[in-house]
Amino acid sequence: MAEANSVKEAAQVSLRFDGLGKTFPDGTEALRDVTFSVSKGEFVTVVGPSGCGKSTLLRIASGLDTQTEGSCEVDRANIGYVFQDATLLPWRTVKHNVELFAELHDMDGSAKDSAVSDAIELVGLSGFENHHPRQLSGGMRMRVSLARSLVMRPPVFLFDEPFGALDEITRERLNEETLALFAAEGFAGLFITHSITEAVFMSTKVHVMSDRPGTIVASYDIPFDYPRKPELRFDPAFAELSGEINTALRGAHT
Repeated sequence: MAEANSVKEAAQVSLRFDGLGKTFPDGTEALRDVTFSVSKGEFVTVVGPSGCGKSTLLRIASGLDTQTEGSCEVDRANIGYVFQDATLLPWRTVKHNVELFAELHDMDGSAKDSAVSDAIELVGLSGFENHHPRQLSGGMRMRVSLARSLVMRPPVFLFDEPFGALDEITRERLNEETLALFAAEGFAGLFITHSITEAVFMSTKVHVMSDRPGTIVASYDIPFDYPRKPELRFDPAFAELSGEINTALRGAHT
């Protein structure tokens, strides 16, 4: 039975780092012996000091960079990647920005139109299809970025501090909306943030990374059920767990 469960678990893993390391040509060691996995239906967050290699980890997962040690196993044919900036094309409308990845994957007309419409509706931007990025708030631009990746229904989603530049209220609202998308789509999510509160609220598991060279020094299973209500942030158990992660993060920052 244990062997069967192990096989089942392995089959569900969507992203796996095994002994992963990264040393740049100038000799800077960014990552060392990073090992963890993300399965379908898991939302895993990595927190760590600035410069510890968190974004490098995502770049390796996406194929934008390569490791120098260990392995990264993921199907890169269809990965959602949401950057720190919305990275929208200013001359394109919301609709035309959202359909960009569908165009790159040569999706046909009717399927593309349906997928784009569904993605825009999922992120709550119906009615804004013909607006340009300059006409949108920061939060709305990030919703466009989410919708652009959602079009292809990726099984793996990478988030590189996507809400870090937003005000607190907008950030919390987008946390909740992203979790609603996670519940609806069931993707494997890997999220990078500096905010411990955001990490605990969003995640099924939180990993704490050390100073460079970044390695995982502590891991926490998050016990709160989904869907998570905004008031969870004021729960004593939430505060206690956030405090434990904060202590681990301070210890990792030497």
